[in-house]
Amino acid sequence: MKKIACVGDNCIDYYDATGEAFPGGNPVNVAVYIRRMGGVSSYTGAVGNDRFGTVLLDALREKGVDVSHVKVIPGTTALTHVTMENGDRVLGDYDEGVMADYGPDEKDVDFLCTHDLVVTGLWGHAEGILGKVRKRGVPVAFDGAERPFDPAGQIALPHTDIAFFSDDTLEDEALREKILGVAAMGPKLVVATRGSRGSLAWDGVQFYTGGIVSCPVVDTMGAGDSFIAGFLMAWLEGKPVPSCMQRGAEQAAFTIGYAGGW
Repeated sequence: MKKIACVGDNCIDYYDATGEAFPGGNPVNVAVYIRRMGGVSSYTGAVGNDRFGTVLLDALREKGVDVSHVKVIPGTTALTHVTMENGDRVLGDYDEGVMADYGPDEKDVDFLCTHDLVVTGLWGHAEGILGKVRKRGVPVAFDGAERPFDPAGQIALPHTDIAFFSDDTLEDEALREKILGVAAMGPKLVVATRGSRGSLAWDGVQFYTGGIVSCPVVDTMGAGDSFIAGFLMAWLEGKPVPSCMQRGAEQAAFTIGYAGGW
């Protein structure tokens, strides 16, 4: 079975109105969703030695995610304040905690390269090691979120095989231009998620348009990360791009149907 390594940021999503706290963060979520689909995953990163660090690690272990390369550092675990508006989550203040000084070391690189794919994102502090991973023959996926051209993206994209980013504001022609701009930096495959407008992908030859799976909207937290997990699982199975987009949409719809990322 294929193994996916997820490396980088984590946080606790704290819902101010209810006091609920959900573990999250792009690579954390992807690791959990991979397990949900029956895949094998690990998470590499850093948490504080506070109660939220314990909450996050215990939750990942319960989901079957390998956390053997998570560093526990004196300090606080990253935390994001969240409010809900008409079913959409609105992110407020963010405290990066011990993740502010995190970076994967050589032992982490060795561990990551035992997997079939390495996934990270814009705030993961892992962009600097992606060239090493790629040189060792392991493909890389990078999520640029809403800002793929940020400094971290500038470093990561030349060493990326599959790039994701989100943009639900641009019309088709402008979005195609943005996708081609990302592809020009190195990725062989670029996928833009568009929220309720579906997705658009480019494989170096042609564009593909993906739809959504209709579902009741409870909480959009984790929808994009679910899409990435579903897409990557299908890609590792050798599925064509449209099938990968459909798998991503199905996973996003599943996650939208309940409160919290997972």
